[in-house]
Amino acid sequence: MQSLESGEWRPGEAIPSEIELAARYKVSQGTVRKAIDELAAENYLLRRQGKGTFVATHDEARAQFRFLRLMPDEGKQEYAASRFLDCKRARASAEISRLLELRAGDSVVVIRRVLDFAGEPTVFEQIYLPGTLFRDLSAAIFNEYKGSMYKLFETEFGTRMIRAEEKIRAVAADATAAELLRVPRDTPLLCVERVAFSYGEKPVEFRRGYYRTDRHYYKNELG
Repeated sequence: MQSLESGEWRPGEAIPSEIELAARYKVSQGTVRKAIDELAAENYLLRRQGKGTFVATHDEARAQFRFLRLMPDEGKQEYAASRFLDCKRARASAEISRLLELRAGDSVVVIRRVLDFAGEPTVFEQIYLPGTLFRDLSAAIFNEYKGSMYKLFETEFGTRMIRAEEKIRAVAADATAAELLRVPRDTPLLCVERVAFSYGEKPVEFRRGYYRTDRHYYKNELG
C-alpha cells in the first residue's frame, strides 16, 4: 500500500513478481499471494492470466461502471455521453470543507455536467474537487479529453479514486435540474451524494448527482 500511495507502482503498470516481493519483504510466497488476493478483491490490483499483476486503472472496461450504478429498465447497460457545462474556481463552503477535509474558504474546482443515455439527458452532476490537487484543471482540458473523468484525474493529476461512499434520497427537481434534464419542475428525482477517496482514506471529490429514473433504476449489489 505504501508503494501504491507513493507512486512507486503507477496505474496500469505491473508490480514485481511474487518471488521478488517475498524476497523484498522477507516473507513466504504464500503470504505475498494472499496479500495480493486481498488487494485485488478491493480493486487496488488486477491479476491478468499469464501476464502478471497490475495496478488497477480507471481505463479498464470493467471500471467504467464501478461507481455509476444506473441501469436501463430494458436492454443492456449503456455507456453515458458526458456533456460538459462549465468548470469554475470557488471558495469552499462549510459543507464542502467538511466533506473534503479542507479549511473553510479554501479553493475548490466546481464542475457541472450532464450525462446522456441514448441521447436523453439522465444525470445532472455538480462536482467539487480540492483546488490544490487540481490546480491546472480547466474547461479547455475537459473539452479536449476523450476518456472518462476518473481516468483524466488519474493520468493527468495523479489522483486515483479508490472507493466511494454514497447517500441517496428522493428530491423534487428544481428549476435548474428540470431544465437540464428536460423534465417538469418538481418531477421526482434521485439525489445521489458521493464522496470519493484516494489512497490513505483521503477524500478528493464530492459530487451531487440528480438522476432521472423514468427509464432507469439505481442498482446496488450487497454482500
